[in-house]
Amino acid sequence: MELTERKKKILRAIVDCYIQTAEPVGSKAIAAMPGMDVSSATIRNEMADLTEMGYLEQPHTSAGRIPSPAGYRLYVNELMEGYRLSIDETQSLNEAMELKLQEFDKVMTQVGKMVSNWTNLPAYAVTSRVGQLPTVKHFEILSADTGSFILVVMTNTETVKNKLIKLPLNIQEQDLKLLSAVLNASLTDLSAEQITPEILSKIRKSAGAAADLVPIIVDYTVRILQEQQHNDVYLTGQMKLLGQPEYRDVEKAQEVLSTLDEEVIANLPAPTDGPVQILVGPENIAKELKDTSVVMTRFDIGDGMQGMIGVVGPTRMDYAQVTARLSYFAEGLGRMFGKNELPPAKESDGGTE
Repeated sequence: MELTERKKKILRAIVDCYIQTAEPVGSKAIAAMPGMDVSSATIRNEMADLTEMGYLEQPHTSAGRIPSPAGYRLYVNELMEGYRLSIDETQSLNEAMELKLQEFDKVMTQVGKMVSNWTNLPAYAVTSRVGQLPTVKHFEILSADTGSFILVVMTNTETVKNKLIKLPLNIQEQDLKLLSAVLNASLTDLSAEQITPEILSKIRKSAGAAADLVPIIVDYTVRILQEQQHNDVYLTGQMKLLGQPEYRDVEKAQEVLSTLDEEVIANLPAPTDGPVQILVGPENIAKELKDTSVVMTRFDIGDGMQGMIGVVGPTRMDYAQVTARLSYFAEGLGRMFGKNELPPAKESDGGTE
């Protein structure tokens, strides 16, 4: 069965209508729309074809249709018209970013709150390091009080961590010097995954009297490197889902809210095919989000760091508007971190690739 231009036009009208009303759409409602010069009977036949093709679904309690995940995907890829931010919107967004970022040090937390407020959906902000994996650049062992020493670990991400470690009674100053040399010779330039039990065993054999300290030091080092690999996730506005008609069902709302956490967000893929990425329903890797959609975009923070902002909402969300607002936020944040300036207040088209 061919997906004709008329079918696409009807599908776009159904998605647009359903986004606004959250109610199944009938043929009469579509026929009454401006520019739809087709009879209700013809539209009804086309809707039946679109249902058979998998782009529409028919709820049991209604004669109307709603978009399927495949219908939303076609809409996002081909049919969605760009949403144009007004001058008032861009000025308001600039003011929100400017004021919040002046008042709070924890920028990314505030970014999430701003995005949530402007989309009226749960939002998240993620920071991650791009490029090489974290490795140890240098170890330093400093004598402290009698019976202890300070281990200093410097990484290639310019992070410095230290830990106070108690000394066994038989450890002398020269033993610590040997341990420091062995650590710097054996563990530098290795990622957490590259520090294997075999390497640990070799270090213990080379550390002499300080061999029993090696597992403590290696465990601490691996934890530091693993922490730096993890993305920092800031999630906010989860309760905004309760304002959406889809989540008036308490059980459905609880199912999503109980699983929408930082761990689920951290496992979402970063945009790869363009500045904005949209995951519709079952396309989400996280099974907890199979009945929701995610719109995300990224921006550069500088110093080897990348930021990502996104929203989670019903598959019925206004993709064009959300995409336009997220794109504008990302542009503004990229400029702010890079050059400390906001984008100009002008009408803006949103888009996705």
